[in-house]
Amino acid sequence: MLASPDKKIYFISDFHLGAPDHVGSLEREKLIVRFLDEIKNNTAEIFLVGDMFDFWYEYRKVVPKGYTRLLGKLAELTDSGIPIHFFVGNHDMWMRDYLQTELNIPVYFEPQQLERNEKRFYIGHGDGLGPGDHGYKRLKKIFRNPVCKWLFGVLPPFFGIGIAHYMSRRSRAHTGSAEDTFLGEEKEWLIQFCNDTLKKEYFDFFVFGHRHLAIDFKLEENSRYINLGDWIRYFTYAVFDGEKMELKSYTGNEEKIIRKT
Repeated sequence: MLASPDKKIYFISDFHLGAPDHVGSLEREKLIVRFLDEIKNNTAEIFLVGDMFDFWYEYRKVVPKGYTRLLGKLAELTDSGIPIHFFVGNHDMWMRDYLQTELNIPVYFEPQQLERNEKRFYIGHGDGLGPGDHGYKRLKKIFRNPVCKWLFGVLPPFFGIGIAHYMSRRSRAHTGSAEDTFLGEEKEWLIQFCNDTLKKEYFDFFVFGHRHLAIDFKLEENSRYINLGDWIRYFTYAVFDGEKMELKSYTGNEEKIIRKT
């Protein structure tokens, strides 16, 4: 249950801080912090649904440089009693315990099924779900392997983080404009995943990131698929007031949201 009818639950994802460069990342970080500051007085809970960073690897005593403004704001919010949840994405899957111990933010490595105000939510970053993309699914298993994680940690941070940023840039270049195109209900793999899940179990809302396309899509049985878009082009977020869920743009890009209602 929401603590108060005046409080709302916010969902936001895909900041990719660190990309494409320091100047661009810092500008987006300040915008995100401003957004979080504006919503804090009416917030019951916040879900960060992956890829907060373009790359994140926690060495035993070293974490990536930067992101001071965002991490400080998140600490302020949790210190004030606002619960924040973080779901790892494909760019920041190598989390350890930094967010838990420093910011009191639980970290989820798999999608979670939750209930709020008698509405059922299925929440996750969205990578590796649905049919196809077998190459990435194999790669994800390798990256999640503890031995692989340890071997990467053997590299000095200068080399390890440098390699990771290079691979991240190549990944974005390979994806190209594919992220800009809605493929239709029959080809959008996360919609297929939602429809397959609904055959076995009902959820009011499926909430994902990863796709970098802001989508509010009505499924069968009044269930909805919400893709949170990103804070690179769309600056979109979802807000749940206890009864209804809305997908909005902080910078007024509402017309870019793909809707099927």
